[in-house]
Amino acid sequence: MIVDSLADGFALFLTPLAIGLTLLGVLFGLLIGALPGLGPLMGIILMLPVVIGLPPVAAMGFLIAIFVGGSCGGSISAILLRIPGTPLAAATLFDGFPMAQKGRASDAIGIAISASALGGLFGGIVLIMASPLLANFAANFAPPEYSMLAITGLIAISVISGGSVINGLIAGCFGLLLATIGTDEFSTGYRFTFGSHHMLNGFHIVAVVVGLFAISEMAHQMMGKDMLKSPDIDVARPGLGTIILTMKHWINVLRSSTIGAFFGALPGAGGVISSFTSYAAAKALSKSDEKYGEGAEGGVVATEAANNATVGGTLVPTLALGIPGDASSAMLLGALLILGIIPGPEMFVHNGEIVGGIFLVYLASNVLLLFVGIMVTPMFVYVLKIPKSHLVPIVLLLCSIGTFALQASVFDLMVMFAFGLIGILFRATNIPLAPVVIGIILGPLLENNFRRSMLISQDGLWIFAERPVSAVLAVINVVLIAGAVVLTLRGWRRSLASAEA
Repeated sequence: MIVDSLADGFALFLTPLAIGLTLLGVLFGLLIGALPGLGPLMGIILMLPVVIGLPPVAAMGFLIAIFVGGSCGGSISAILLRIPGTPLAAATLFDGFPMAQKGRASDAIGIAISASALGGLFGGIVLIMASPLLANFAANFAPPEYSMLAITGLIAISVISGGSVINGLIAGCFGLLLATIGTDEFSTGYRFTFGSHHMLNGFHIVAVVVGLFAISEMAHQMMGKDMLKSPDIDVARPGLGTIILTMKHWINVLRSSTIGAFFGALPGAGGVISSFTSYAAAKALSKSDEKYGEGAEGGVVATEAANNATVGGTLVPTLALGIPGDASSAMLLGALLILGIIPGPEMFVHNGEIVGGIFLVYLASNVLLLFVGIMVTPMFVYVLKIPKSHLVPIVLLLCSIGTFALQASVFDLMVMFAFGLIGILFRATNIPLAPVVIGIILGPLLENNFRRSMLISQDGLWIFAERPVSAVLAVINVVLIAGAVVLTLRGWRRSLASAEA
């Protein structure tokens, strides 16, 4: 089946529009990833309104390429400025910046890009091999299984998203509440619309996400002290020879890519955990003369290979089950829904050519990253010198134009700014934003399938225990909740102990 999908996907991918947008997406992703405070999620959010109305493969190629390029771009500012452009590049600081201080900034950036591309290609292999198998397994899922699966995704992303477990669960439940606004699919009744016809279909997902992430992030940037500061950095020009330097660490590349793909496939884990884990593994298995933390090439290889392999792993449950692993993949899932394609097992059956096209654009994104990224890096270094006082207004303008263009609706702009305020409040109280998006995406899946389960059940909630897969998922959910409770109690005990001391 996968061979047929790839063969059919070639016709959709081998078009000037799809190839051109994939290349443009890689360049834009590198740019948005290199700018501290932005990152791949912000890039996908800003460009999501642009792809509406485009052919699905070309549109997804653009967004996936932004995801790929943005996951790597953060290493550029991490190496040159000691400021990771994205949290994904935090572990790259350990050896990337020391390499730059030793006059090897060009080598460090070239190794980071090469390792990212190679890790991404490994993640692509995992994506192509694993997602059809997972989709075939899930093809026989009924409403009880989908209900439990949606709950698993919500709990996992809430628990592992960082910070307080309670805050993560609060954010996830808030997202679920937002998903209930609009017309009830079963009864066609109106819920929480307050008599406004603008809310009959709920809030537009793009307006909500742009407000939560982009507007609140720009407000956070404006409150910083370096708005007018222009970094003084030298232009680094990596060469294609850095690919050879990277390949000398091929065992490290394979090990780190495996770690990245594994953590990427786990909902809520993501690139930050995988990059630090792969760095720790590389350091533990390194030779004594490699001196990790002082400019070791292997440290940059480990973190960056894991970062981009995570992207491929994250797309496995996103495409095969319709369960996003993080906020960026949730945006890609939302893009597919906006384009009229339902992710999950049915997509592999009824839209095999689009699945094949998505696989191809993902692989092409990493190949383009390997060569184009190295050649155009000096341009991104120049962009790092742009003061935030110039950058923030541009981003706010793009947010407003893109959101209004969705439906030519001033109401969407009002929603965007309202959720921007909510995002600011959430950041101030350390409530994570990603679970909100996951709740909005998975809310309809959970509600509709839970209600269908109740309609077909003869014994109430026992239907979830009578079916083996749903029963296993229910046990996993109980374990996740128990783990969340244990983590919360431990956190309270530590805080009480530190207060008494």
